[in-house]
Amino acid sequence: MLETIIVAFTTLFATIAPLDCAIMYAALTTDTPLEQTRSMAVKGTSIATVILLIFGLIGHPLLTALGISLAALRTSGGILLLLIGIDMVFVHSSGMSTSPEQEKEAENKIDISVFPLATPLIAGPGAMGAIILLMANTDGHFFQRIMVISALLLVMAITLGSLLAASRIKDILGVTGMQVVSLIFGVLLSALAVQFIFDGIAQSGLLGPAPH
Repeated sequence: MLETIIVAFTTLFATIAPLDCAIMYAALTTDTPLEQTRSMAVKGTSIATVILLIFGLIGHPLLTALGISLAALRTSGGILLLLIGIDMVFVHSSGMSTSPEQEKEAENKIDISVFPLATPLIAGPGAMGAIILLMANTDGHFFQRIMVISALLLVMAITLGSLLAASRIKDILGVTGMQVVSLIFGVLLSALAVQFIFDGIAQSGLLGPAPH
């Protein structure tokens, strides 16, 4: 029983990566008011938790019924992340100062709690695949399934705490520092997205036998 929750926690912590999500979230909300940032963090984490719970409970049969493979899920998530990364790079590379129009736009900034925060940043293809496999490995044992769900809730609590701390990261680095971080992480996010796409294509078997 203890082994089940340790394995589940370790796997989910690695695939969700709460600290990475927090830094990325701070970069995505550079010009967002503090109150809205916190609200989106709570909302995004809650939505991601529901998504992962659904995938854990009915994910495999649902994907099978829809004819969707994990490879396709990983590839599509990579494409979405790539678009976000490109936007982060070109928005902040065009200049470091903000105009009154940009500040007004920031006040009415689109809610990113669903996309890209809840998915694919938190509940990404890796996390979805991980929860499906972890639940499948319980072989239907009730208490083992409860352990996996408990591990998921613990990781999501840590993720929420990390996201709420993102505002402190912004305070420490300041506006210019956050813009530099946003630019750097835009490049890194683009690279991660391309890796997701590569992994999805390789897993699909389109270029040869899929790795086991």
